[in-house]
Formats: sequence, structure tokens, C-alpha cells
Amino acid sequence: MASLLLILDTNILVHNVRQDAMWEKLRDEYQLLVVEPTPLISVVTAGELRSLARQWNWGRDKRDRMEFLLGYFQTVPVDTPEQIAIYAEIDNFCLERGRVMGKNDLWIAATAALTDARLLTSDADFESLDGVFLNLEWVHAPES
Repeated sequence: MASLLLILDTNILVHNVRQDAMWEKLRDEYQLLVVEPTPLISVVTAGELRSLARQWNWGRDKRDRMEFLLGYFQTVPVDTPEQIAIYAEIDNFCLERGRVMGKNDLWIAATAALTDARLLTSDADFESLDGVFLNLEWVHAPES
């Protein structure tokens, strides 16, 4: 039986780089580094993660883990007319409902919608789009 195609929100990669308890849960439940098909990431996630590495002053080990992940997962660009149209549609949908969504999240959502991949995230930023533009897989923090 084939696995569902996943697209990873930036926070999923942050948990991996940090090797925290959330990553242990993700590793155990989703097997992200061995599952087929290989999960997707948006090129926006690559830029956002590299920016966070600078902001948070990640050392060599974390930056090496980050670069491994960015090379491992399949990167999806954000330059097709269809994706741009979906981005505009999602942005308008959110604004009509009084919800301002971050631009990186909008691109990630548009990429999830275009690829029909299930969006794996550990925050609620995409909740209003679930079942409308994309299918959301929301991972809750592990209990202490």
C-alpha cells in the first residue's frame, strides 16, 4: 500500500534540526526519512529555514543537519502560473475571513494545494484552509 504524499511545513524541519521531543514523535509516527514517496518541501521553506539558522545562530551541527534535510526532501519551486493563481485565491479567502496569513505560509499552502500533498505541521496556521484548499495533518506536541 502506497503512503500519502506529504509536504512539510518549516516547523517540522526546525524540530528535526533541534532533535527535540517533537522530532522524536515525528520520527516514530511518520518515518519522514524513510517513507516513500519522499516528502516535499517548498523552496520557500528552504529560504525560511536558512534565515532561521542565521537568526538563531545555529552552530555547525545544526546547520549540517539543516543542509542534509534541504538536500534530502524534494523541493518544489513557486513559479508556475497555477501556483500563483492558487496563492492569490488562498490569500483572498483568508482576507475575506479577517485572517492575515504570513506570506511564507501562503506559498506553502499553495504548494500543498497544487501538489495535492497532505500538509504536515505542528502549528495551527493552516487550520482555516483544511478541507478547502488542502488536507492538513496537524501533529500535536508530545505529552510530557
